[in-house]
Amino acid sequence: MASTSNKGKGIAEGSSQPQSQPQPQPYQPQSPPNPPVLSRYESQKRRDWNTFCQYLRNQQPPVHISQCGSNHILDFLQYLDQFGKTKVHIHGCVFFGQVEPAGQCNCPLKQAWGSLDALIGRLRAAFEENGGLPERNPFAGGGIRVFLREVRDSQAKARGVPYKKRKKRKKRNPMKSHDAEDGTTGSSSNLPS
Repeated sequence: MASTSNKGKGIAEGSSQPQSQPQPQPYQPQSPPNPPVLSRYESQKRRDWNTFCQYLRNQQPPVHISQCGSNHILDFLQYLDQFGKTKVHIHGCVFFGQVEPAGQCNCPLKQAWGSLDALIGRLRAAFEENGGLPERNPFAGGGIRVFLREVRDSQAKARGVPYKKRKKRKKRNPMKSHDAEDGTTGSSSNLPS
């Protein structure tokens, strides 16, 4: 049984048989694994969250997200109006209520209602993803919903286009009609056959 104990003996005795020894590799820093590619929505949500948190930090005094309330959110939404691109005619404007105004006016540019609504949706989701409790989510408050409704209605009136919520219609098969009285399919005529 001496033959089984010969493993590694050549190295210890200085054997002339070539042994494959691992060569030392030069140091190569390992790059961190590539983070997953974010969808457009996820990227925008992260950007919006960072912008809102930066807005809170810039307040005097700075506000921590845990102390954020609907007033901070409403101030943020009004702050964003300065970057808006939607012309919203004021009540005294000659173009107020016109769908396609014939000329230029000095009415302010504001954030469109749809943009604000989508922003609040993303911030609401980001709040919970960053450790906030759903029942304490300031973006889900009634004051925010009321503000968005008022913005929607005022922008619709200013443009002369009333907002109408679209209702999804059920797809019906025109080939089949169900008789309400007996539950059979076919013609629902009241004439005797």
